[in-house]
Amino acid sequence: MTQLTIVANIIAKTDSIELVKSELLKLIEFTRAEAGCINYDLHQDNENPAHFLFYENWASRELWQAHMNNQHLAEYLQATDGAVESFVVNEMTPIN
Repeated sequence: MTQLTIVANIIAKTDSIELVKSELLKLIEFTRAEAGCINYDLHQDNENPAHFLFYENWASRELWQAHMNNQHLAEYLQATDGAVESFVVNEMTPIN
């Protein structure tokens, strides 16, 4: 299995920053307990508080995909519907 690194950039709408932040924080405990999760770290931009970034490492792409289909992510998407300006996920592979 090849380790997978995920960089997820979430930009909240200006009037929804606190809502998005609180919903993102709810994901951490559940996700860190999932099979294959090596780390799952949430960051907030110092200059732009609407910009959040998850830096994640997974044991395999298959285990990350299982994570993406979990109920807590579906609940996050429902709770933040209309509150997110953009959401970009990059799948990365370590090269050294």
